Amino acid sequence: MPVSRLNAPKHGLFVGLTTLDISYLTVAPPDRNQKIVALDCTMAAGGPATNAAVTFRYLGNRATLLSAVGVHPMTQLVLTDVRQRGVAVADLDPNRMQSLPISSIIVTQSTGERAVVSLNATKSQVSSEAIAQALGDRIPVDTLAGVDVVLVDGHQMAVGRAIAGRANAYHIPVVIDAGSWKAGFEQVLCQANFVIASANFYPPGCQTTADVFAYLTHLGIPHMAVTRGGEAIQFSSEGRTGTIPIPQASVVDTLGAGDIFHGAFCHYIIQTSFAEALAQAAAVAARACQSFGTRQWMDASRQQGIES
Repeated sequence: MPVSRLNAPKHGLFVGLTTLDISYLTVAPPDRNQKIVALDCTMAAGGPATNAAVTFRYLGNRATLLSAVGVHPMTQLVLTDVRQRGVAVADLDPNRMQSLPISSIIVTQSTGERAVVSLNATKSQVSSEAIAQALGDRIPVDTLAGVDVVLVDGHQMAVGRAIAGRANAYHIPVVIDAGSWKAGFEQVLCQANFVIASANFYPPGCQTTADVFAYLTHLGIPHMAVTRGGEAIQFSSEGRTGTIPIPQASVVDTLGAGDIFHGAFCHYIIQTSFAEALAQAAAVAARACQSFGTRQWMDASRQQGIES
C-alpha cells in the first residue's frame, strides 16, 4: 500500500453514492437493435464518493464511506470490493432490501470514452437522522473528531448538507464533487472550502465556466476548479485564476477518472497548495486512465512498486 512520506496517514469521510458498476470493453458502442460481444468485462463498486474513498485509501490514508447500501444479495459484491480495498463502510440504510443502483458502462477500446446508464441515488435518498446510527461510535457525529477532510458528492443531499455543516463548524476542510447540478446543491456548496466541478456542472442561470465561477464566488467559496476531461483544468483560488495542464497519457478507459481525481485531491490538499493538489490529482487520474476499469491501475502500480 503506497504511503505518503510527507505526512502521517489522514482520515477522510466520503459522503454520497455507492453503485454496482458493470463495465464492458468493446470495439465500438452497439448500434440500434444490435448485439455485440465485449472484449473484456469488469465489475466493481462505483459511485463518486465510493471511488474517491478507495483512491484516498490507496494513497495511504484511512477512509470511511458514508452511503446507503443495505442488505440486498448484490450488496455483498460491492461491500467485498470496498472492504478489500481497505475502506470502512458506514451504512445509512442498513435494512434496505432493494438493490443498489446499477451502472452499465460501455468503454470504446480505441478512445477510452465511456457511455454510462445509471439510476444514481434518486430512489435511495435518506434523511440526516440516519447519520448517528450509521457512524455509531466510529466518528463523533457532532464534532467529526478525528476526520481530516470531508468529501460530499451531492447524491445524498440531506446527509451531505448536515455533514458539511458540522465539518465547517469545526474547520474540517470540505471538498465538493460537483459533477452535475442537483436540487438543493446550493445549501451544501455554501459550506465548502473546495468545489471541483465537471464541465457538465451548470447551476441555475449559468451557461459558461465564467458563470459557474461567478456563482460559486457569490456563495463565498474560496477555492474552485472546473475539470474538462483531457483539457486543462481551470481554477480560481482566493482571486487568483489559472490553468493546470493534464498529463499526456495513453488512454484506455476514462470511467471513474473524475472520482479518482477527487479522492487524490483530498489526499494532496492536506499537504500542499490548491493548485499543486489539482496538478498532483490530475497525474493520478491520468495514470488510472491507462487501465481498464477503476481498480486495475492500483494493482498495476503495486506490481511495479510505484508509490505516491
